[in-house]
Amino acid sequence: MAGTKNILLQKLGNGQNVYGTCITSTGPMWPAAIKSAGLDFVFIDTEHIPLGRPELAILCQAFKANGIVPVVRIPSPDAYLACQAIDGGAAGIVVPYIENVGQVVELVGAVKYRPLKGELLTAYLTGTKAMPEGLQEYINNYNAANICIANIESVPAMERLDEILSVPGLDAVFIGPHDLSVSLGVPEQYDHPIFEAAVKNIIHTTRAKGLHIGIHFSLEPERQIQWMQEGANIVVHSFDVALFLQRLKHDIETIKKAGGDDAATVLEGKLIV
Repeated sequence: MAGTKNILLQKLGNGQNVYGTCITSTGPMWPAAIKSAGLDFVFIDTEHIPLGRPELAILCQAFKANGIVPVVRIPSPDAYLACQAIDGGAAGIVVPYIENVGQVVELVGAVKYRPLKGELLTAYLTGTKAMPEGLQEYINNYNAANICIANIESVPAMERLDEILSVPGLDAVFIGPHDLSVSLGVPEQYDHPIFEAAVKNIIHTTRAKGLHIGIHFSLEPERQIQWMQEGANIVVHSFDVALFLQRLKHDIETIKKAGGDDAATVLEGKLIV
């Protein structure tokens, strides 16, 4: 997507919300299905999901061909992994467990200054060397479609949030609710006052900095609506397995009830009540 515009950046720049979901399956039917759902982007997680580089590239290219922006979370804060994902077709990079400015600077360098690397890139990023005007124009155009996103999911990240968000080139933040709740000492207690106060603080601080923010929940849609009302403008709702399981359980329970089997379980070929 070098030299083209990222629809996420376009919509966010226009003050619009953007909507997406997480996909873990490599099935070839998913890109068209996601397009029919009216989503803007797909979140592909290579941190927790066993996806190889060839599989990731195929997914990214398939989603892009269907007009869906592929946003990839790489396994760790690593500039080379970020570049690999972009080379494969990712238009957005999410880096997990960001906790300090140095990690964000490295992320920005990988996403917004490709193909520069090494000492020269460090000099440009730190301001110890001025980038030639022609090169600056080339780099800006070459990376115009890339969106740079930091995962904020720990107490240390919250403590350094203002300086993390102040790094030029960072576009957005994803909140990782599970890891954040654990770091806060209230694991998976998403209605706990401590958790809710933390999320509100991250959202308000991020938006005050002029950056965009989303939170990834696989629970009921009301969770997304709650945080959109606080200022979240990137909706990362659920993932394929959770959505499939939730709907399947609902449908099977409905069918069993109609068949008079709602209070029964089939076990090893026998009806156990």
